[in-house]
Amino acid sequence: MSREAIIARGRRVILAEREALEHAGQRLGEGFACAVELIAGSRGRVIVAGVGKSGLIARKIAATLTSTGTPALFLHPADAVHGDLGVIQPDDVVVALSSSGETAEVLRLLEAVRRIGAPLIALTGRHPSTLATAADVALDCSVPEEACPLNLAPTASTTAALAMGDALAMTLHAAKGFQPDDFAQLHPGDRKSTRLNSSHGYISYAVFCL
Repeated sequence: MSREAIIARGRRVILAEREALEHAGQRLGEGFACAVELIAGSRGRVIVAGVGKSGLIARKIAATLTSTGTPALFLHPADAVHGDLGVIQPDDVVVALSSSGETAEVLRLLEAVRRIGAPLIALTGRHPSTLATAADVALDCSVPEEACPLNLAPTASTTAALAMGDALAMTLHAAKGFQPDDFAQLHPGDRKSTRLNSSHGYISYAVFCL
């Protein structure tokens, strides 16, 4: 492959993922508001579940929520049905990720989640699907196509799901009035400087890992 072809391929991937994000942003609506309100009104934690690439995105979403004032943890669906279901309590909110909405390990959680009584938010790329239909709120993370040349490897779809998770976390961040002091308390391993830019009216951070 020539250098020009390499660069062109890389650009096509980035443009495909940008299109996926634009697609997700255009469809974001009342369901998103319901999901934010559901989490904000919960007295428990957010339990984020997924397998494979969706599981990796779920881990990142849980980490972002936790570090910005919304307690969350990742639950692997396979471990859940072998004893880890005990982490889910009725006051929690379960967020389940599955691009197809038909992932067997995730679907096995549904009956248990209903029995426990925790509300369920689905992030899925297929509507209708078993997961989307079973959820209290289903957020549409579908994409026109993957960035993969074969349209197979999760690429644009995982980007869309990650962005949706970030949108949830940052909207909750704002709704809760999360402040720089709160951020500092949750990140004691970092040395931070904060500066109020009076001309633009925002807080900027410089973070230096010790």
